[in-house]
Amino acid sequence: MLNKVDDAPLPLSSVPPSIGERLDALPFCRLRLAVFAVVTLALFADIAEVALGNALGAVFQAPPRTMTPTELSVFLAAIFAGGAIGAPVFGLLGDRLGRRRALQAALAAVAIGSLAVAMSDSPENMIGFRFLSGLGIGACPPLITAYLADIMPPRLRGTMSCLCAGLAFLGAPGLILLLRAASPAFLDIEGWRWAVGTGAVLAALAAALLSLLPESPRWLAAAGRLEEAEAALRRFGRSESRPAPTPPPPPPVALASPGAADDRRITGRTLALLCGLYLLAPWATIGFPLMSGAVMVSKQFSIADSVVAAGLIMFGPVIGNLAVAPFIDRIGRKASLIICACGMALLGFAFSEATQFAALVGLGIAFALLSAVYATVLAVYAAEIVPTELRASRTSIAWGLGRLVSIIVPLACFAIIRGAGVWGMFALIAAALGLSVILLAVAGPRGRSREALF
Repeated sequence: MLNKVDDAPLPLSSVPPSIGERLDALPFCRLRLAVFAVVTLALFADIAEVALGNALGAVFQAPPRTMTPTELSVFLAAIFAGGAIGAPVFGLLGDRLGRRRALQAALAAVAIGSLAVAMSDSPENMIGFRFLSGLGIGACPPLITAYLADIMPPRLRGTMSCLCAGLAFLGAPGLILLLRAASPAFLDIEGWRWAVGTGAVLAALAAALLSLLPESPRWLAAAGRLEEAEAALRRFGRSESRPAPTPPPPPPVALASPGAADDRRITGRTLALLCGLYLLAPWATIGFPLMSGAVMVSKQFSIADSVVAAGLIMFGPVIGNLAVAPFIDRIGRKASLIICACGMALLGFAFSEATQFAALVGLGIAFALLSAVYATVLAVYAAEIVPTELRASRTSIAWGLGRLVSIIVPLACFAIIRGAGVWGMFALIAAALGLSVILLAVAGPRGRSREALF
């Protein structure tokens, strides 16, 4: 009889909490704030480098640094081609070596490539080094999302991701304004070299600061490195000025829920869903910002007015992410994505019909606002529906496909505007958004807003 008692399973209420549950139970602390600050700097540098490529496209069309149309096209596409390759490669490293080390390696590629571009003279070298930068630039966003999702408490996961993206989007106008301020030359160095070199310094600084931060305890535990996971967890506990409370044991219902094992297993269907969503997203999130100036020109506005409008629209992502951050975790992820997609489709058609400058700018800002929120929520949604041991690699594969599509989006949109007009381009964008809504409604699992990750 004693043996039977000894062999009986422990009651669910006495099962000790896991590393992830103990991490989630800790309050928001200074170390979490430090993680947020450093990855925001990393994303700032990433977004600034992408936006700077569009500005360099204009710089290299005029003397003294003139590229041929073919060279310029390849130069602009190089960063997206690099991202399509770099995202899955560094994402795999994120699951094998850890989020922090993979992100450091990606930022190192950005820093080395950008510094080399700033020091280059020949178009061939610029294209090659821009591709090297792209390897890291494409990998940073999914790695940052995975790192934040691992570490932030469930109730703040979406909020911190939106705040990170909103502040990081200031990198786009920031480096472009630096390029303008330092042009045509400052201290005998061309303005565009100062801007590209600054992006390299920011990426290197973020990589260096990451070495001061701990690896994700959740990933360490999933990788079986339990002693390191405990040590990392203790750092988060010590960073709080008051002793961390002892978390309660996990509720029995959650542990005993039927089908939990199925919910934890990444399937081909889930990966296919993410790939489909990321293949469709660039038509709206990349196509509209890149083409807004061209649409203004097609509506007979001057080049100067079109540039001003495009610049003002760039503030939409900052406003959007910062505005929704306080309450994004109170809305289901699927509902947020569907609302944003439908709103973008309606605003796109309204933009195509508008003729007044103020109306176009207002509609453009609103569209860019929703597209940025959509991109941020999609990244968090992807991280939430993939288990910890596969989070970085699977989300990076889907992200990389989106980078690949980003190469052809401007080419296709220009061709459609010339052939079918502005309405044709926005019909394509609306079709992509409609397919995204169908995918989410039919095949999308619910997100884990304010819930623990698995």
